[in-house]
Amino acid sequence: MIRLTGVSRTFAGRSGTVEALRGIDLEIGEGEFVAVLGRSGCGKSTLLRLISGLLPVTAGEVRVSGERVTKPRRDIAMMFQKPALLPWRTVLDNVLLPMQIFGGRKAAHRDRAHELLTMTGLTGFEKRLPHELSGGMQQRVALCRSLIANPRVMLMDEPFSALDALTREELSGELQRLHMDLGTTIVFVTHSIDEAVLLADRVVVMSARPGRIAEIVEVQLPRPRSMTDPDFNGYRVRLTSHMEKEVMRANAAEVS
Repeated sequence: MIRLTGVSRTFAGRSGTVEALRGIDLEIGEGEFVAVLGRSGCGKSTLLRLISGLLPVTAGEVRVSGERVTKPRRDIAMMFQKPALLPWRTVLDNVLLPMQIFGGRKAAHRDRAHELLTMTGLTGFEKRLPHELSGGMQQRVALCRSLIANPRVMLMDEPFSALDALTREELSGELQRLHMDLGTTIVFVTHSIDEAVLLADRVVVMSARPGRIAEIVEVQLPRPRSMTDPDFNGYRVRLTSHMEKEVMRANAAEVS
């Protein structure tokens, strides 16, 4: 579904060129859930923007369904850390917003919107405004909005990081269930090792800037998953070890 070949990205800054990503080679299968894990500034969010077509690559290429990505695509949805709901629109109208932007008839997609709201526990809140919802409920609305167009690929940039621990765990469970039901290909950026193990089929560990793939860990736990699974801690320890090695390499590089 997604193929990155020799992907690099640099940015021009006041003090010179900043190399965010270097030589990324990665293939993601249809229906796969891949988590991208790494320290701040390693290029995780940049990687998502390159896949989405929001940013062009400096070198290499990104392909989705065999087609080279040069601009945003309708079959790729992106969800950010903040829900970014329009405050004057109801929950239902926020969910339907992409269909209006794409020129679709809003009425034709109401059934799908109601189905998604039911799947995410938002039945009865269709006419509420964003300020009447908790942070977790707002993110559920943003998730429904991302899914309304039935995207083949969902890119998620730390969507639960601003939430409290209990709400974050609850939404991780909801996302796990949705992925099992819908089979959407998901690339999920996170700082949380627990979140990565709970959700992903594979975890891509990124090095410090310039971001490169340091390790890929396949998570072979049955779904639905729980952090109480007896094998869960083994993956946590393994990924923690990889992350600590990358921190040590980055610190050594800064000293030298």
